[in-house]
Amino acid sequence: MIQPIAVDADAAGLDSRVVGQRPIRRVLVANRGEIAVRIVRACRQLGIEAVAAVSEADVDSLAARLADQHVPIGPAPAAQSYLLSDRLIAAALASGCDAVHPGYGFLSERAAFAQDCEAAGLVFIGPSPQAIAAMGDKISATGLAAAAGVPRIPGTGALPDAELALAHATRIGFPVLVKAAAGGGGRGMRIVRTPEEMHSAFASARAEATAAFGDGTLYVEKLVEHARHIEVQLLGDRHGHVIHLGERECSTQRRHQKLIEESPSPALDADTRARMGACAVALARSVGYFSAGTVEFVLDDTDGNFYFLEMNTRIQVEHPVTEMVTGIDLVAEQIRIAGGAPLVLQQSDLALQGHAIECRINAEDPDRNFLPRPGLVREWKAPEGDGVRCDSHCTSGTTITPHYDSLLAKLIVHAPTRAQAIDKMRQALSDLHVDGPPTTAAFHRDVLGHADFQAGRVTTRWVEQVFMPARQAERKARMAAQANKTLTTSKETP
Repeated sequence: MIQPIAVDADAAGLDSRVVGQRPIRRVLVANRGEIAVRIVRACRQLGIEAVAAVSEADVDSLAARLADQHVPIGPAPAAQSYLLSDRLIAAALASGCDAVHPGYGFLSERAAFAQDCEAAGLVFIGPSPQAIAAMGDKISATGLAAAAGVPRIPGTGALPDAELALAHATRIGFPVLVKAAAGGGGRGMRIVRTPEEMHSAFASARAEATAAFGDGTLYVEKLVEHARHIEVQLLGDRHGHVIHLGERECSTQRRHQKLIEESPSPALDADTRARMGACAVALARSVGYFSAGTVEFVLDDTDGNFYFLEMNTRIQVEHPVTEMVTGIDLVAEQIRIAGGAPLVLQQSDLALQGHAIECRINAEDPDRNFLPRPGLVREWKAPEGDGVRCDSHCTSGTTITPHYDSLLAKLIVHAPTRAQAIDKMRQALSDLHVDGPPTTAAFHRDVLGHADFQAGRVTTRWVEQVFMPARQAERKARMAAQANKTLTTSKETP
């Protein structure tokens, strides 16, 4: 099994001396934060040099210190530095890199960046530009999924205006989702429950999609009211072999942003798991997919039917839970595949062992609408122990800047059963020590202690519809009781 904290190449069946048919000796890590640290450590385990690309805000980061060397990609506004493909490619060439690992976010799903890397003679550690482009447009991807025999939610193609969207929504039946074709993370997406809401929802979704993705193309699909978010992890090599590594349950989310992930899903039986995995593999094969990737599905919690949602052509934030239950180092496999090595595993070799849970620890205040709270981490102490892993870029003295997202760490646990994993995670969250900005650790602990979560009854809107209202009501009651106690005490004091 993958060992906590460190990346164990031997546990994944890798030969650290040989990466593949095209040797990769030096990798530019074109990302930051915990994922950059994760990639640097994977390179180290494989005997490959890692070069960290750093913005002006990240010169003193943990990734820069752990890498064999680091190269600046400024000057530029820090938030934009990792989006400047020409500077990243120039940095890779100047530092003698053979390959570029984009991590997740930033340029990881930009087909043009993958193509530019190849044109410069660099190996892009990810899928082909063609596969990225095919899956990057949700309308195109949905059509390809349907052609591959993957169930899809009733929906439309690109819609030019709100009037046509309204006509299609009336035909499909309300409620519907208005969604950005180039979208992700809930941006450019609106729930429309009545015809009267369509025009304003369409306009705001288009504006948000244009600002976020540079593309305001929208479409409409039927809303699954009681939905679970299930994703299937894939690995494919350059020789046409594709396997899936089971699923992850990602239903514990807020505003379409994942908070807690686990594997396996408590909602799937063996038959559904097999059918969902087969659909994911079929879709990947239809576009000649290689590298790590994820096919995401909506599971209707009322009838057990599942539907294609999207494909992420990159490594995922939540990949560690799959590593913990399969023992396969996904980042190392990405590098091997990029170098041309074939998969050494067959589908029949895969078996999920135990249960894993991941909590995203953010510098946010859950009681103030998850307001990001950047600042200095004066002291940082991650939990340790058997089956406990913490992927983080934080150390004592790390400054969380406002330029990037607020992720401090991913805390992952593994145990023989789901109940034991929940208990282990709650203890690990208690053991996490952060002297600095407020974090979501206590929030996660409360979620894990809720009867609905422990029974596996969470859907994608559970946090907003059930957990947060109850949490806010309890908070108001405590504040009122405290105020009443203070008032009573003041009256009794002579």
